[in-house]
Amino acid sequence: MAEYILARKSRNIASSIVHVVLNILLGVSAVLITVFSASPILGILLVLVSKWRIFAVRRRYIWLNFKSNLVDLIVGLSVVILTYYAGHTFMFVDFLLIIIYVGWLLFIKPLSSEAGNLTQSLIAVFLGISASTIMTVSLDPIFAVLLAFLVGYAASRHVLVQTNSGDFKLTTLVCGLVFAEVAWLCHFWQIIYTFGGTGIRIPQVAIILTIFAFIYNYARQAMIRYQDDFRFSNILGPVLFGVFLVGIIVIWFSNPIFNI
Repeated sequence: MAEYILARKSRNIASSIVHVVLNILLGVSAVLITVFSASPILGILLVLVSKWRIFAVRRRYIWLNFKSNLVDLIVGLSVVILTYYAGHTFMFVDFLLIIIYVGWLLFIKPLSSEAGNLTQSLIAVFLGISASTIMTVSLDPIFAVLLAFLVGYAASRHVLVQTNSGDFKLTTLVCGLVFAEVAWLCHFWQIIYTFGGTGIRIPQVAIILTIFAFIYNYARQAMIRYQDDFRFSNILGPVLFGVFLVGIIVIWFSNPIFNI
């Protein structure tokens, strides 16, 4: 019996080590292969192949599986896209994206608490909107709108489905529509912050929508917590802080010198 337990523990340790190594390889390879191939295709394929479990189910469950994995897909694909648009030589931003993606795979993605789900959603919003904005800046606004809707829908659904919030279809659609509207408005005056020669580029709209996503979730939790006793004063602090922060960003950090 003792030998069986020891053998089982050894297998578990070995499986954990393999899991960690494979995730590190995925995070590093997705970035490096994009940089050195000067194309996002191989990096995107690598991320998609890593999600093979989406299709390893009966046909009627594939769509549900796809929606459940949307946040993870958004993060992985966004890392590849941001790497590609940063340039074809290895820069500081590429190293940073490796750290972010490996950290996501090893530490953030496995979280299952309510705070963990919110963290996952906010990261997906920030990276997803950053990637979609940079990718569609010179394209028709419809592409930015559609991608923003997808990110908003996925982030909202990810939080709500984990908290068993009942029928949340309308809520997720509304969140997606708000994201789409903001992306459409910002598309005509894109502000992207750059940081010297690091290759880091952060769209203003990504910051704004990440703040909105946080306040939106805080308000939703407050409504559930207080129910019939809910008052606007219950969320006044975070709402005012969010509005104040967005106001500072829009008024004082929208200088055209940042504009692409």
